[in-house]
Order: sequence, then C-alpha cells, then structure tokens
Amino acid sequence: MFDGLFDKPWLILVIVLLFIVMFGSRKLPGAARSLGQSMRILKKEMSGLHEEQDDAQAAPAAPAAAPAQLQATAPAPAPAVAPAPDAQAQLAALQEQLNSLQKTVAANGTAATDTQQAR
Repeated sequence: MFDGLFDKPWLILVIVLLFIVMFGSRKLPGAARSLGQSMRILKKEMSGLHEEQDDAQAAPAAPAAAPAQLQATAPAPAPAVAPAPDAQAQLAALQEQLNSLQKTVAANGTAATDTQQAR
C-alpha cells in the first residue's frame, strides 16, 4: 500500500508540510519531544524484558520437588473467619447510627451535620 512512498524527497516534504499545517508549528516540538520520550521508555522496557528472558534462560533448572514436600512447605490457606458476634453487633449499631444520621440530614438539611460536628 505504501510501497515507494518515501523514495521521493518531495513526497516527504509534502507530508512534513501537511503535518505543520494540520498541527501548527507550536505543537510540533512538544509532540516530537513526547514521541521521543515514549520511544526511550519503550526501548528501556524492551531491553529489560530481554534481560529478564536471558536471566531466566541462564538460571539452572531447579529439581522438581515431590508432591509431599510441596504440601509440607506450602502454607495452609487461612480459613474464612466470620466476624465475631460482638463485631457484628458493633457493625449493626454503626449502621443504625448512620441510617439515623442520614434521616436527620434529609429532614433538616445541612443543619443536622453542623450540630453533629459541634459535639
């Protein structure tokens, strides 16, 4: 589709002029700067990715552990702990207070919050 598009210098000149007209001469340096920063970040990330792959390939393979060893060394999953009854009572009391405050605010407007803050 774009074969030979950049073979002729005048085509490059037309494209550059088109960019200047479309984006304005004031925004082009900033756009070029941000494009350069993006390219540097991309190169840095790609080189880091290649280094990680090289490190992974260079590291010797660890011997496979027996399933019994894996089960012995794996931490036991924490059981799902239900809140204690007193914690549930506290949550219920706090919910009731919140509901009553919301009702008070709805009835009186912002005056109720001012009195609550004064306490």
